[in-house]
Amino acid sequence: MVTEAVVTGRRTPRRPSPAKGRQRPNVPAGVTATLWLVFAIVPVYYVVITSFKSQQGFFNENALLPSATPTLDNYILVLQSDFFVYFLNSVIVTLATVVLSVGCALMAAYAIVRGSGKSKLLRGTFSLFLLGLAIPLQAVIIPVYLMITRAGLYDSLIALVLPSVAFALPLSIIILSNFLRDIPGELYEAMRVDGASDWRTLTTLVFPLARPALMTVAIYNGLHVWNGFIFALVLTQSPDKRVLPLALWTFQGEFTANVPAVLAAVVLSTLPIVLLYILGRRQLIAGLTAGVGK
Repeated sequence: MVTEAVVTGRRTPRRPSPAKGRQRPNVPAGVTATLWLVFAIVPVYYVVITSFKSQQGFFNENALLPSATPTLDNYILVLQSDFFVYFLNSVIVTLATVVLSVGCALMAAYAIVRGSGKSKLLRGTFSLFLLGLAIPLQAVIIPVYLMITRAGLYDSLIALVLPSVAFALPLSIIILSNFLRDIPGELYEAMRVDGASDWRTLTTLVFPLARPALMTVAIYNGLHVWNGFIFALVLTQSPDKRVLPLALWTFQGEFTANVPAVLAAVVLSTLPIVLLYILGRRQLIAGLTAGVGK
C-alpha cells in the first residue's frame, strides 16, 4: 500500500521526541559542588562567629552556634596591639612590590614580544624567566639572606620588597607576554607608521589593551605578597618592621589560650584581601579568560 507521503513526494516531518533536548540533572556533580561549598564555608563561618565570642564563651558554648552575647573585646584587643603598624607595613610592602613587578613585567613582556624575532638575547631572556618558575623560594632563602645583609638592607621593608619583586617577575612576564601576543600586529605597525616610539606605543596602545591582564597579575602578586611569611621571618627582626602574617604568628604565641582574639586578628588581616577581590573581581575574571575564544 502506497502512502500519501510517497505519492506526493513529500516527507512527513518527524515530531521531536519529548525527551530530546531535555538535559538530565547531573546529580553527582551537584552533590560534589554542594559538599565542596560546605567544606569551604564552614571554616570561614567558624572563624567569624568565634571572633565575637568571649574567652569563657568559647569553652562553654556550642562551637558552631553564634554567641548569645557577642562582644567586640577581641577586636579592640587586636587593634590595641600595634595592629595598625603591622597593617601599614603590609600595605607598603604589597603596593611597592605590585607596582614594581607589574611595571617591570610589562616593559619586559613588550620587549620580548616585539623583539624576540630580531634578537637571540631576548629569546634567551624569556627562557631564563621560564627557568625562574622552577626555583622554589625555600631553596634560595639563604643566598637571599646573604645578599640582603651584605647590601646593608637587613631589617627593613626594602629587604622584603626586592626579593618579592624578583620572585613575582617570572610568572608576571609569562602572563603578560601571552596576552601581548594576542594584540593584532596591525596595531603595532600603525603606531610605527605614525612615528610613535616604543615608549609611546607601550603607554598609549599596550597599557590600555592589557589592563585586564595587568589587573590579574597585580591581584595575584598582591595576594602572595600580603600572605608572605618566609621573607618577613628571615629578613626582619624589629617589631616595628613586622608585616601582618609575622605579627599574626607572634600574636598567636602571646595569646595561645585566647583563641577568639587570635581569630579576630585573622579576620582583620583578611578583610583587605576580600575587599580587593570584591572591587577587582570583574577585571580579574576578564584577565583570566582573555584569549580563550581566540
